[in-house]
Amino acid sequence: MRVEDILRAKEPRVVTVRSGSTIDEAIRLMKSENISALVVKDVCRTEGNAVAGMLSERDIVYALLDQGGALLRQPVSSLMTRQPVTCSPSDSLHEVLQLMSRHHIRHLPVLDDGTLVGVISARDFTRLQLDEFIAHERPQGEALVFAHH
Repeated sequence: MRVEDILRAKEPRVVTVRSGSTIDEAIRLMKSENISALVVKDVCRTEGNAVAGMLSERDIVYALLDQGGALLRQPVSSLMTRQPVTCSPSDSLHEVLQLMSRHHIRHLPVLDDGTLVGVISARDFTRLQLDEFIAHERPQGEALVFAHH
């Protein structure tokens, strides 16, 4: 299976934030979209329509611990990961999982010839595993029940 197979099953919309937006704006966007990372993307004459970086909840939480509430007024560019690890639509899911594990990340922008075409996340792999479990592991007619702890 390849990244493009996952992308075909997902909503094509990628939530992005501008590097000049504040951390507060980025957090509010993450909350409203129920996501834990944003692609930082800017459109300008020198950069074109390019991925400038990534911003994750982890980046924000760690910086809040170090800097306190003043962080919320800073621009996303002050905290984003520049030159994020990326993948392409033709990469195998095995390769992508290895990248995520090696770099301790849960979100990868998917670039096709330098153009952002999606984001693949650990959540996508969880969904894929759940789909496979439901299709292959559950005996016919047995109900799927999740225990709440």
